Amino acid sequence: MSPRQLQTRDLLVRIDRTQRPSLRRQLEDQLRDAIRSGTLAPSSELPSTRALALDLGVSRGVTGRAYAQLAAEGYLELRQGANPTVRKISQIDLPPAAPRRPAGPRVRYDLRPHLPDVSSFPRQAWLRSLRSAVTSATNAELGYVDSRGVLQLRTEIANYLGRARGVAANPERVIITTGSAHALSLISSALARTGARQMAWENPSHLILRLMTERAGQTSVAVALDDEGLRVDELERVEVDSVVVSPAHQFPTGVVLSADRRRRLVDWARSTRGLIVEDDYDAFFRYDRAPIGALQGLSPDHVVYLGSAGKSLAPALRLGWAVVPSEFVATITEELAGTMLIVPALEQLALADFIRRGEFDRNLSRMRAIYRRRRDAVVRALEAWLPDLPVSGIDAGLHAVVHLPSAEVEEEVCARATSIGVLVQSLTQHALAGYDGPAGLLVGYGPVAEAAIPEAIQQLAEIVDDVRHPVMAKAG
Repeated sequence: MSPRQLQTRDLLVRIDRTQRPSLRRQLEDQLRDAIRSGTLAPSSELPSTRALALDLGVSRGVTGRAYAQLAAEGYLELRQGANPTVRKISQIDLPPAAPRRPAGPRVRYDLRPHLPDVSSFPRQAWLRSLRSAVTSATNAELGYVDSRGVLQLRTEIANYLGRARGVAANPERVIITTGSAHALSLISSALARTGARQMAWENPSHLILRLMTERAGQTSVAVALDDEGLRVDELERVEVDSVVVSPAHQFPTGVVLSADRRRRLVDWARSTRGLIVEDDYDAFFRYDRAPIGALQGLSPDHVVYLGSAGKSLAPALRLGWAVVPSEFVATITEELAGTMLIVPALEQLALADFIRRGEFDRNLSRMRAIYRRRRDAVVRALEAWLPDLPVSGIDAGLHAVVHLPSAEVEEEVCARATSIGVLVQSLTQHALAGYDGPAGLLVGYGPVAEAAIPEAIQQLAEIVDDVRHPVMAKAG
């Protein structure tokens, strides 16, 4: 073998018979990397298959197949009676790495309003259900399932919502999604395809959900709120095709849609053929009494009911459900099938088993007790540190609202709190244009340990006092 061939072998080829991958794959990978990096320059001559096989102590078939693969990929040129040579390849210009964003302060207390306590996720109970799903899944369930979701889960969801939320549902009207945002996106796209593009929202309402619907073709129309919830009289004065509401516990204000408003909203849908989208995101966390039943039960043919396991279990599960009017099932199913974003069947089967064994109810009962204690701790701390600022919102959910003098105070408090690692959101952050309601902070307690709440609220209160007193003094 020539000195050049020996050098090529010594530098580039290190065969390890004790390791995977195969000898041929090892040879391919090392030669490919050397050509890409320029270590083996274009036109470089490589040993013949026979010479390389002899020096490496492998069969000629190994070297021959390796060379053939690299030639097929365009790295080598093979000619009858000549040694292989390296082809010239285009250099790949990789974009420069994005500059690292400077690290912010360490998060000390996360008081954002939408976060559950994932540390309390029932891991062992879920693992049991997941194992059951893996071992009991039929061949059909391991294939391509119904776009609406696995029948077992749709049945369990329909039964649970009927007894726990008063939803009029059957499995044929239940569609499994990855969560409320996914469902809203599907609904918005389906409506837009029919030319229905005006969607009303409570003002304020969840910013991220609104953005999802706008990306799917909807135009957001603001409708004001008061202590009884959505101002249906204002809804009646605007031209919209649908309206999104959270009647059991409005986000972010925490008010409940009154019985009279519920009836008027249903009347609006019936008279205009408008669609009501009910986001029942955390109604199961009511601490002073049983939660208000779902609006959907009053008019199943005019309301799409949305729910998810994000708050009740954990966001990482990416499991949600929509109960849709019968005439809307085919449209939403078609929209879902077109996106190919079908929830994995094994996770669906696991949730079905989890609900069937009563674990879902047990977990909700356990978490209600935990969150109630945390909410009580937040309210006590706010009364102690900010006694002159009102706290609103019903005794429910994962956050409380503490009112502030102005949006300017609100914005400055959020910025200063973030700078010291206390994350908090405001009412104005979730408001649409034209909002003239109160300013306030949304103080979440989902992921914050009960023992840590007094310290977290004290730090937040000190920032509030530092900000609002100078502003109030200037106003005076």
